[in-house]
Amino acid sequence: MWTKIKPYVIWIALALGVGILAALMTRGSMDIYQTVVTPPLSPPSILFPIVWTILYVLMGVSAAMIYKKRELQEDAVKKSLTTYLLSLIANFVWSLIFFNVRAYLVAFIWLLLLLYLIIDTIVQYKKIDPLAAYLQIPYALWVTFAEYLNVAIWLLNK
Repeated sequence: MWTKIKPYVIWIALALGVGILAALMTRGSMDIYQTVVTPPLSPPSILFPIVWTILYVLMGVSAAMIYKKRELQEDAVKKSLTTYLLSLIANFVWSLIFFNVRAYLVAFIWLLLLLYLIIDTIVQYKKIDPLAAYLQIPYALWVTFAEYLNVAIWLLNK
């Protein structure tokens, strides 16, 4: 049984770990959401950790699903998981740029890179396991919404 769930535990823990590390690295700057002018449709700040936790779990599940196909499609799995890991790194760095540095325009441009990596991950995952690809779609949608919030915060707080 452990052999079957081990990849899920590891990949979910990795994704959640990135989120927790980002939260720890930005916790002194999280009050920014309370101090900047935010656009219409801005959700309450309590929603962000809830949504991100769900997204990180979905990301981890889909990565584990892909990882489990490594013996059948070794090269495709390596390439897709590398792209996914790059998206996790980009996700982490965005938090630092937005919250710690408060470079909103740079953060917005960085989000465009992140969205590209997510879409590339989805495309690559779909060739290996369509369900794993579909589990990444909420992540892409949330990052698209984050782009709206990010660019609006930049424009409203210049």
